[in-house]
Amino acid sequence: MTERENTLGAFRAAVELGVDGVELDVRQCADGALVVHHDAIVEGRAIALSRSSELADHVASFHASMEAMAGVRVNVEMKNGRDAQESTYDESGEFARRVVSYLRDAGWRDSVIVSCFDLATCDAVRRFDPDIDVGWLLDWDLDVAQAIATAREHALSAVHPYFEFVDAARLREARDAGLAVNVWTVNAPSDIAAMLALGVDGVITDDPVTALSLARP
Repeated sequence: MTERENTLGAFRAAVELGVDGVELDVRQCADGALVVHHDAIVEGRAIALSRSSELADHVASFHASMEAMAGVRVNVEMKNGRDAQESTYDESGEFARRVVSYLRDAGWRDSVIVSCFDLATCDAVRRFDPDIDVGWLLDWDLDVAQAIATAREHALSAVHPYFEFVDAARLREARDAGLAVNVWTVNAPSDIAAMLALGVDGVITDDPVTALSLARP
């Protein structure tokens, strides 16, 4: 049975499978609680405008989700952007502060990378704790070479481009800038194999079974 994405069942299944890491999407509720869900809307309710107690049962807390992944590295994607798909945008830095505070207090600092499509949010995470790895998720319209230079200027740890925009030259530029490269969302076996052969640092995929079979033949 396939587990619903971003749920405790999915996280536990991934850990049992033996993956190196898991990616999740964290959001902030109106009451400040942190929960995990990919989309801004769940069952017709905007997460950012709702109290955590008002959300569907399958929407897990950030704390419970992290506890389910003890022993693996976690890519914590903060859902904070100005695009039309989001209900709100936090420019105060409070969302970033809450995420960083939890990770620090719960002892996760050395086992996570916090990522976001929003560069200002990446900067906020870095400002609250310079020792936590931060990766900039690159949107479709960003030039990867320029983004690598920008990430270096902002003292980030990694860039996360869409895999089709990564080649040997871009990977070499990132390495020279001291940046890791984690690619998304790589699902076709041929694409997974190509990224592994290229030598990227991480492959974000919806098909961990295939990815593991290719990475550990």
